[in-house]
Amino acid sequence: MPHHHSPAGITAGLPTPRMIVEHLDRSVVGQDRAKRTLAVAVANHYVRLFDVLDRESVTPVVVDPGLRTVTIGKSNVLLIGPSGSGKTHLARALAECLDVPFAVADATTLTEAGYVGEDVESILHKLLLAAGMDVQVAQRGIVYIDEIDKLGGGRVHGAKDLRRGVQHALLKMIEGTVANVPPSGSYKVVGEPCVPFDTSQVLFICGGAFVGLEEVVARRLGRRAFGFDQTGSASETETLDPLRHVSPEDVEGFGLIPELIGRLPVIATLDALGVDDLVRILHEPKDSLIDHYRKLLMYRQARLEFTPGAIRAFAELAHQRGTGARGLRAIVERALEPILYDPEPWVNYRVTEESVRGEVVEVFRFSDLCVDEAAPPLRHRMAGRRGEAVQVDRNSRPVVRRRWTAS
Repeated sequence: MPHHHSPAGITAGLPTPRMIVEHLDRSVVGQDRAKRTLAVAVANHYVRLFDVLDRESVTPVVVDPGLRTVTIGKSNVLLIGPSGSGKTHLARALAECLDVPFAVADATTLTEAGYVGEDVESILHKLLLAAGMDVQVAQRGIVYIDEIDKLGGGRVHGAKDLRRGVQHALLKMIEGTVANVPPSGSYKVVGEPCVPFDTSQVLFICGGAFVGLEEVVARRLGRRAFGFDQTGSASETETLDPLRHVSPEDVEGFGLIPELIGRLPVIATLDALGVDDLVRILHEPKDSLIDHYRKLLMYRQARLEFTPGAIRAFAELAHQRGTGARGLRAIVERALEPILYDPEPWVNYRVTEESVRGEVVEVFRFSDLCVDEAAPPLRHRMAGRRGEAVQVDRNSRPVVRRRWTAS
C-alpha cells in the first residue's frame, strides 16, 4: 500500500471497494456477497489510516473544520461460514491485494497470560515476522483469527472460565492498545525488553463456522413473522439463506461477550460450496490446484492433463466428504500419487474420471523413433506392438498409449 503525504497522493493511494473485488476475483471463486462486504470494510479501514496522515497535513484533503476532528472508527470484520468455505483464503487474498503483512492465529490455542498455551501477544509476533520485524509496517497489517466461535460455550462449575479471559484479552487488542510483544514470541520473561506494538491501525478479521447459527436466525425471523409486530411472512431469501440476515444478537448465543462482538461491527457470511463451485476452484484461479500439479510435472519433463470428468469427480468427492475447498488437495494428491512417486520423462499423463475413482491413469509416451519418408505409414509400422495403442500428436510425432493402474 503506497504511503503519500500530499493530498493528491493520499486520494490516489486509496483503494476502492470495486478495485479490491476485482483483485479478489482473480484468486477467490464465488462468495460475491462476502467479497463486497469485505471490500467495503477494508477500503474504509485504509481510508481511516490515511485520515491520520491527512489530519497532520498542512494541506489536508478534508478542510471542513467540523469534520477534521472526526475520528473514523475501525472496520474489524466477523467472517461467518462453514468449514472449507474459504474464510482464511479470502483474508489472505485481501492482504496480498493491499500488499500488507498477514498473520493467521487459531483462537483455540490462545490462553490467558500465565497459563499453558499461547498469549494473545503471540499473534502480533507473527505479524512482526511477516513484516520482517519492522514495527511500522506490521502495525498496518491484517490479522485473521480463526475458530473464534470456539471461545464461547458454557462455563464449567467450580472452575475459572479461561476462554472468557481470552476474549477480554482479545477485546483490548482488537479495539486498539499498545501491547508489549516479546521479541522471541514466547512467554514474557522478567527483565526482557519487549517491543511496543500499537494495534489501533491493525485490521482484525475473526472467522468461525458457528454451527447451528442458521437455526438461531431462522427462529428469530419466524418469531418476527408471527409475533405481535407481524409485517408479513418471511421472504424467500430469509427462508433459503437465513445467514444473510444474521445480527450481533444471534452471535451472542454462542458465548461471545457483547463487548467483543461490538468491536467486530462488519459481519460477512460465506455460503457453503457446491460441486460447481469446487470445480471452478480447481481450475479457474490464477494459482489453481490443477496448474500447481501441471507445473510440478513440467519440472520432470512430463505433461499432465485433466479431463472435465476428472475435475468434476474431484469436486464431487470433496463435496461428499464435507471438507469443502480445503479437502481438494488431499483428494488430488491421492489420485496423482503413482505419477508423483515415479514420474517418467517425455510422457503425457491423462487423468480421467476413472483414474480419480481409483482405476487407471493413462500414459501417452512420445517415441524417439525417426520417421523415414520411404517407410510405410507410421500407423502401419507401429500397429504390431502388443498392448499399445498408437496415436499421432499435432506435430505428427508417434505416441504410444498405455494404461496404468493406480494403487
